[in-house]
Amino acid sequence: MKKISIMIPCYNEEENVVPMSEAVTELFEKELPQYDYEILFIDNASTDNTRPLLREICKRNPKVKVIMNAKNFGQFNSPFHGMLQTTGDCTITMVCDFQDPIELIPKYLKEWENGYKIVIGIKSKSKENPFIYHMRSLYYKFVKKFSDVEQIEHFTGSGLYDKDFLEVLRNLHDPTPFLRGIVAELGFKIKKIEYEQPKRRAGKTHNNFWTLYDAAMLSITSYTKIGLRVATFIGMIVALISLGIGLVYLIMKLIWWDRFSAGMAPMLIGVFFIGSLQLFFIGLIGEYIMNMNKRLMNRPLVVEEERINFEEEPKEK
Repeated sequence: MKKISIMIPCYNEEENVVPMSEAVTELFEKELPQYDYEILFIDNASTDNTRPLLREICKRNPKVKVIMNAKNFGQFNSPFHGMLQTTGDCTITMVCDFQDPIELIPKYLKEWENGYKIVIGIKSKSKENPFIYHMRSLYYKFVKKFSDVEQIEHFTGSGLYDKDFLEVLRNLHDPTPFLRGIVAELGFKIKKIEYEQPKRRAGKTHNNFWTLYDAAMLSITSYTKIGLRVATFIGMIVALISLGIGLVYLIMKLIWWDRFSAGMAPMLIGVFFIGSLQLFFIGLIGEYIMNMNKRLMNRPLVVEEERINFEEEPKEK
């Protein structure tokens, strides 16, 4: 009997962990009895009642496993680490707030049985804020256009990953993994399944400007050279414009020495313009350097505080 792992990252999801575990369990027992299964929750240092609820779930169902992180290690490291700790023939990742419909699981498994080692969900529509959805669309198109790797639009990471692909992930040793980019760059042949993303079942989203910005910059600095190229070309263009303006002013001053007064305004405007441009691109280059620095430090993905219902030895982190 094939074993299916369901990996669910969570952070302050006290209203969703119990319904999610019950929904997945019911799905396998009623619709997918031909499969064995395990459910792995990885908790990213929740501060509400999520952890006590997870302990109760584990007592009632030995097929539910839990990893509790020592602190919050971010929106990318924790789910990636959780995937590496699964033991099934394939692993399906789902968010805890039901925005990845559990109805996708049978569809994923059907395509997996047809031979696909990676089956992913694509948000063709979403019930989230229309403005946010369109901004995401623009971001995906931007990254896709300038990336060295063919990126996947409206792919959040939800999908099925065969154990062969998980071995690829385990051998990466990447301390700042960006799963969406890794799947596009290193994945096997991919099957895409479109779905409409529903609203959160309960609770409040933990995404804000900074988490979205972090995700965008990680993607841009990992898979595009556009920032550095733009900095180079704009620097060259501004330098040529500045040189041209300088020559014009010099010629005008030489011709109309007594009548032409340049004043300080052009100099001040030029200084502020060039200075602001330099600060912007220093910050952009700093994002690339920070990305490289995290990889060079090679810190662990997460530090675990507790494991529940695990019998086997921990896999590589």
